[in-house]
Amino acid sequence: MKTQEPVLQSIAGVTPPSTAEVVVMTAWPSVGGTGMGQFLGRIYRLQSGFGPIRIGRLALLMTMPLGLMLYLSMRLPWAICRFQVTNRRVTVNKGVHAAVERFVELNRFDTVELVVQPGQEWFDCGDLVFRNGAVETLRLKGVSRPEPFRRVCLEVRQSYVGVEEALGQGTGAA
Repeated sequence: MKTQEPVLQSIAGVTPPSTAEVVVMTAWPSVGGTGMGQFLGRIYRLQSGFGPIRIGRLALLMTMPLGLMLYLSMRLPWAICRFQVTNRRVTVNKGVHAAVERFVELNRFDTVELVVQPGQEWFDCGDLVFRNGAVETLRLKGVSRPEPFRRVCLEVRQSYVGVEEALGQGTGAA
């Protein structure tokens, strides 16, 4: 068994981007990120009915096998997708080995907008849109529990850009 050499760190748990790329947080796409999932979410939120018997609850019971098949289809080895924030960039990784499919570097966006499509609110998911000014640089579709992931992206970006600016200005000492 091959072991990896430990990385020497000045501050425990902090790895400079120039040394290595380290994952800060991982999020997984929700069923609500698919067209079928959004359709099911719109049906499930229907509140018409009487007492505890609602159309949405009945639809949930009737479509449970469909929802399960949809979920399992997203977990097939060639269909697995995950979103990661590292100390260098935000990535969309595909497959079992997490090959990077798309990414945006941390200094290539200034805002992250949460867009909740109809039907996604039932699944507590949404699309995260990364923008540099008015230009969309990356869109993550159907991020499960998107608000914490959005906050982490902005905090890691703020740290990265702050250090980049500090190193670019120099110390100013004579």
